[in-house]
Amino acid sequence: METKVDRTEKKNLVASLKDLFEGTNLMVVTQQSGLTVAESSDLRNRMRDAGASFKVTKNRLARLALDGTKFAELTSLFSGPTAVATSEDSVAAAKVAVGFAKDNDKLVIIGGALDGQVLDVDRIKALAALPSLDELRAKLVGMISTPATRIARVLSAPGGQVARVISAYSEKGEAA
Repeated sequence: METKVDRTEKKNLVASLKDLFEGTNLMVVTQQSGLTVAESSDLRNRMRDAGASFKVTKNRLARLALDGTKFAELTSLFSGPTAVATSEDSVAAAKVAVGFAKDNDKLVIIGGALDGQVLDVDRIKALAALPSLDELRAKLVGMISTPATRIARVLSAPGGQVARVISAYSEKGEAA
């Protein structure tokens, strides 16, 4: 038994979707059929943990919501049992969707876009292989903190070693 949605509800759903689409950098369009409630909940939880979201859409309403957004070129992908994964992070939604689709053939990635640039399935998979923003931040902090760690190690060395280093530099200066 299908429930009818009145005109006001449809307008609200379209406005809600439009807000979602305008507040995101990445959209991955998927087709999902036969996902169990447990599988669907697992996917949503993984998305949430990664800072992304996963939403099953009504195609007609999604196409209306896409109109006028940077994702407008994706309207042709909305046919069949469609759902979208979105994230502000340029990688998060792709990572989770690709990882989940690898383990579960009931979810198929059909396309997407990053900041309005349309991506095919191969590009989404390549995007998913990139490190996330948090991973890049951790690497950067590691690179910055390494020289400071070395300086601290030298300064924390016993006084005799520091004196030898200073003496060696002073002898080097006298020899020149």
